[in-house]
Amino acid sequence: MLDQLEQIEREALSSLEVVQDEESLQNWKVAHLGRSSPLMGTFDRLRDAPKDQRPLIGRRANEIKGVLEAAFEAREIVLRQVAVQQALESERLDITLPGRAMARGRLHPATQTMREIYAVFAEMGFQVYRSREVESDEYNFQLLNFPLHHPARDMQDSFYVEAESDRGDDPILMRTHTSPGQIHAMRENAALNPENPPPIRIILPGMCFRYEQVTARSEMQFNQIEGLAVGYNITLGDLKGTLGDFARRMFGENVRYRFRASHFPFTEPSAEMDIECFVCGGEGCPVCKRTGWLEILGCGMVHPVVLANGGYDPERYTGYAFGLGPERITMLRHRIEDIRSFWANDLRFLEQF
Repeated sequence: MLDQLEQIEREALSSLEVVQDEESLQNWKVAHLGRSSPLMGTFDRLRDAPKDQRPLIGRRANEIKGVLEAAFEAREIVLRQVAVQQALESERLDITLPGRAMARGRLHPATQTMREIYAVFAEMGFQVYRSREVESDEYNFQLLNFPLHHPARDMQDSFYVEAESDRGDDPILMRTHTSPGQIHAMRENAALNPENPPPIRIILPGMCFRYEQVTARSEMQFNQIEGLAVGYNITLGDLKGTLGDFARRMFGENVRYRFRASHFPFTEPSAEMDIECFVCGGEGCPVCKRTGWLEILGCGMVHPVVLANGGYDPERYTGYAFGLGPERITMLRHRIEDIRSFWANDLRFLEQF
């Protein structure tokens, strides 16, 4: 059987040298390394060999199997290299053709708007303050002057991480607005000097989450940029002046804006700010719903209860706050009709910005 093994090895290696294509190579593998090949048959007949020769025959058969497998892999590499070379030689390369432009990465349109807003408020002396996205009910609602049974507490409006039964009146939820950051910022600042807390002038950007029906105009997650200023003798005139300056820097010197009375639990008085529609110039169009005005933010003077919860004496300190949506501003500026486009990751949409 040892002589048969030597002959099997010679014939297999000899036939491998004349293989010139992938199909023939696979046929060779089946013929010489397949289950029905002479070499594999040697293992089946090993029990018929003399007992003292079985170890020697088995060892030699395994050695030949390893040699043939290595030869097969080497031949396979050679044939692939030949195929690549032939393909390159057969292709015609015109070096006068212009090269393909490299695809350039870019910032998300919402990020572009947010960075522009950061820059505008930085020029006005505001600092960026980051706060957590997972909040307690206490910070998200109670300390912001939301009564316990306010509609915003309904499970249809909030994503609760822990059930109310686990923590009583203080369950954990995904924040529904960036306003809880006001309390964190005020308390951190007040801790520096509890008797006379230093003034604050910050913006608080971040992602918010609401359990709502997703439509072309509303999403269950969205960016928001909160603004907060607390100090001595801050008035509603300071708020209007700040936001008016923001509107001019953001939308142009000639932009017209207005304030409308509104209501938010954490500000008193409260207002919403509109700018004149920059698509139709105030004449009325589908973008502004024929009103000539576009709402861009909500604002107001910080409620005394919220100031006290933040560690500031409402008898000595006043402040204002505002909140705006970068996606909404981006939609208005670029006439984007579906807010879901921001999170669909469709390159046809994103590459326009």
